[in-house]
Amino acid sequence: MNSTQQIHRRTWLHSMSAGVYAAALTNLLREEVTAAPQQPRTLDLKPKPGHHRPRAKAVIQLFMNGGPSQMDLFDPKEELNKRHGEDYFSQIAGEVEFPEAAGALMKSPFKFAKRGDSGIEVSDAMPQLAKHVDKITLIRSMHTTNLTHEPAIYKIHSGSEFIGRPAMASWICYGLGSENRDLPAYVVLDDPLGLPVNGIDSWQSGYLPPLYQGTRFRAKGSPVLNLRPDFEQPDSIHRLERTLIDDLDRLHQAERPGRNQLDARIATYRLAARMQLEASNALDLNQETQATLNMYGVGKEPTDSYGRRCLIARRLVERGVRYVQLFINSQIWDTHSNIGTSLKSACDRTDLPVAGLLQDLKQRGLLDETLILWGGEIGRLPIAQLPSDKDPNKAGRDHNKNAICSWMAGGGVKGGYVHGETDELGFAAVDGKISVTEWHATVLHLLGLNHEQLFVERNGLKERLTGVEHARVCEELFA
Repeated sequence: MNSTQQIHRRTWLHSMSAGVYAAALTNLLREEVTAAPQQPRTLDLKPKPGHHRPRAKAVIQLFMNGGPSQMDLFDPKEELNKRHGEDYFSQIAGEVEFPEAAGALMKSPFKFAKRGDSGIEVSDAMPQLAKHVDKITLIRSMHTTNLTHEPAIYKIHSGSEFIGRPAMASWICYGLGSENRDLPAYVVLDDPLGLPVNGIDSWQSGYLPPLYQGTRFRAKGSPVLNLRPDFEQPDSIHRLERTLIDDLDRLHQAERPGRNQLDARIATYRLAARMQLEASNALDLNQETQATLNMYGVGKEPTDSYGRRCLIARRLVERGVRYVQLFINSQIWDTHSNIGTSLKSACDRTDLPVAGLLQDLKQRGLLDETLILWGGEIGRLPIAQLPSDKDPNKAGRDHNKNAICSWMAGGGVKGGYVHGETDELGFAAVDGKISVTEWHATVLHLLGLNHEQLFVERNGLKERLTGVEHARVCEELFA
């Protein structure tokens, strides 16, 4: 075989391989052209069907930032009482955030009793909620991944310990929209006395459009800052102005199709215009009877502020708002000292309003379709945390990621039910454990959403609230 023949053979083989590649490429392109085009998800607040039949339509989350103490509220431990004063630091040293202040095992200063027909044990720090235990599913076995407030708060709200991911409520509103076109799908009722330790980060929409982030409502005065125009003008002028703006928006959108962020921003402005009347009406507590106001503790101290927000939450879900989230100022459940008085103070501010909310929803027929979530981001340790003067009478409890007390009510969950157990001292969940990720998957499921199918494509990945972690739906909580 001469060189000329070899060259011709190589050329021929090269041509053949190129033809094979070309044929394959042509086939791929043909499939792409003939395939049904994928429709982009509509980014608005119109009600959308879920993945399966929902048990709940709306959520009211009573977030108790700071970390309520499980062994002082919902998880009595006789062994802790027996071993009060015994050294235990060496067994849990790696789980103590402030080891220099660690003391001995500390029994609860509160008394427990069995409540309701179900006999759920609740401490005397919460006498009003104790009357409604037959309505709740008490979870004694939740746990998280970080014992510091900020990352633990990010985790409970967004599924990640880091800032920048969408809140669970944003995911829910992205998946389901709202039943009321004149109010936001996701409303935040934060405390007039101050923001939580993470500021406004807890209700951000992250990489979802801003349409799905929480909208802060104030419990008194104008519900939303800058909602009203600076000066009054005739209704006819106002209508002409809105019509002109809508026409200009449509022209602007028509020249820029497929820009989801632009569509979401315009939808947000239109929502703000419609809110001018509806938001003020939803927050007008003068429409409520005195008996209802008393039920929530409105007009009395120390329950007035939280009671107003619980009552507003009921009025909002009544009007089709999908998710209402209540915060309490700073970290009132962060009971590092004087636990007998500091924990009781937190309960005194919230116990009656929360009980009033459960009673009011029940009597109005709203509890079955409204999921109530109560709990914080962490729990507390069974050992004492001593003040600088080492006085055990002023002791509190340090942070604990291994056991969190929380409860659910309404929205398709069991009433009068206790799930899971902690060890004999209340330090760690040992039976029926529920991770934060599993809790997220369960909440989504109750609302008709499959956590694996609720995602957005971002940087080549399918981003989910539950990420890539294994997330079991805790169906044992369901009624």
